[in-house]
Parts: sequence; C-alpha cells; structure tokens
Amino acid sequence: MIGWFDMQEVDAFAQWTVAEIGKRIPPGTLERSDRKAADRMSRMNDAISAKARELAPRLNFFKRARLGNRVKWGMKEAGYPEGFIDTFTYELLTVVTVAARDPNVKKP
Repeated sequence: MIGWFDMQEVDAFAQWTVAEIGKRIPPGTLERSDRKAADRMSRMNDAISAKARELAPRLNFFKRARLGNRVKWGMKEAGYPEGFIDTFTYELLTVVTVAARDPNVKKP
C-alpha cells in the first residue's frame, strides 16, 4: 500500500521528460514547420513514448495524475505555449493509460 503513494519514480520520469523535450525541441523552435522540425518532433515522441510504455504498468491512477501535473507545470516553467503543453500532456497520459491496460504487459 505504501508503494501506491511513492512518487519518486514518477517525479524522476516527469523531470526527464521535460528535460528531453527542452533538449530536442526548445520552446522557440515550435513555430518551425519544415521537414527537419517534423522529424525531430517524431523522434522525440517515439523516445518519450517508449519510456512511458515501460513505466506504465507501475503507475496507478494517482501516479498517472501526478505525472501529468508534473510534466504540465515543468513545460509551463520552460516557456512552452499552452496549446502545445495541453496536447503533449494529453497524448502522454493516453499512451501511459493504454499501455497500463494492455493485457500482454506484465504487471509488477
């Protein structure tokens, strides 16, 4: 039961996610719409989604909520536009929720 509220792993993943976004797609480069920017965005999404799917089976409802909140606020502090933040956070939580419900994934 104590592990239910242990947020250390969630906080570390949220911090890594925001850092990864900042490294791959800084806030000032979001307006670019060329092929290179789209490729960078795609690679970033793939990398973050892969790690999120690995983490998903260990996340209960509270941990998923915490993850969304930490990522959202981290991105706000980094200066990303509100629309991008909301879309990214929604997609991240969708990936985590779907992966957590996958019957082929072994639960801890």
